[in-house]
Amino acid sequence: MRTGMKRRRAGAVLAGAIAVWLTISPAFAAVPSDDEIQSILEKSLSVVELDKEINRITLQKEAASRSLQQSRQALDVQEQNIKSHQAEAGKVLRAYYMGERNILLTALISSQSLDKLLSMLDYIDVLFSSDRQTLDGYLTAYRDLKQSITGLEEETQQLTVIEQQLQAQRARVVALEADVNEQLSGRSDEEKLRLMIEEMTNYWETAGLTEVKRYFKALSQAMKNIPDWLQDHKELLAIDGFNYTLDIPEQTFNSFLREQNELFETLDFTFAENRVTVAGQRDGMTLSISGHYTVEDEPKHGIYFHVDELLFNGLALPDTTRQSLEQEFDLGFYPQKIVSFLKAKSVQVEDGRLIIKFAINL
Repeated sequence: MRTGMKRRRAGAVLAGAIAVWLTISPAFAAVPSDDEIQSILEKSLSVVELDKEINRITLQKEAASRSLQQSRQALDVQEQNIKSHQAEAGKVLRAYYMGERNILLTALISSQSLDKLLSMLDYIDVLFSSDRQTLDGYLTAYRDLKQSITGLEEETQQLTVIEQQLQAQRARVVALEADVNEQLSGRSDEEKLRLMIEEMTNYWETAGLTEVKRYFKALSQAMKNIPDWLQDHKELLAIDGFNYTLDIPEQTFNSFLREQNELFETLDFTFAENRVTVAGQRDGMTLSISGHYTVEDEPKHGIYFHVDELLFNGLALPDTTRQSLEQEFDLGFYPQKIVSFLKAKSVQVEDGRLIIKFAINL
């Protein structure tokens, strides 16, 4: 109830801001077209979302920097440790090279009694075991050092990539802010448009993002239930020798979703040529998700959904938001959970149909 009130209040404030802007007299200001307003709001919303990405990357960079510093300190300790092992191993190798261990063998051969022979054997066994441990210790320390150096190089490269990502996102924000300021600069309605930007930003952060995540979470859960649902709809799976084809009509898929969650009563899945669109409206909010499916083997074999476009109240959100939602919510499904011995070969979206072809995974 509180969330619904928040959404209605935010929507009312936004509508009020637009109404205030509309009261500007045409004699003093040119009325912007819908496209102009949408462009300004989209860029402003993108700035907000990119700022979140910058904060995320900044935290990632700080964590990577701490890890790199700890690795360097550990490497220093390992370098000191290997020097000690190296010195001990050197002594052992010199002893063999100089023939010092041959003296023990001579003493063993010349033993005059069984007791002396057994005692000498015990001594030689202890000494040779110690030699082996010393040499093994050196080899282990050397391998650990090489592995640590490789890991340190990888961490350094990772930090470089993170810094490049951070700089790229900051550059995007600067460019977008400059565009918005340029579009607003010198307008008699500048302050009222800035109010619209502020209200839309608040609306998105207090209600919009939460609502979008609710839908993504519900979709993710529904995708997990596809294998069980297909057990009751085996007519959708055609078998031709070793080839299997899953053909899901658009209407059937929408019915499945509405069985899973009442949220989908307000959404429609549309299958068009190589494109899947999810669109709907609820509590004054409109949402549209467009994307495509791919067959991938990593991180595990499955059919993955990629978000190509995300519209909230008609405003396009940036790629960073789409990628973040993709990572947080898995909208794919996995053939081996449908039939354990199947592997997807292809996925095709036609007008009104989702067609997936499988082969036996040998």
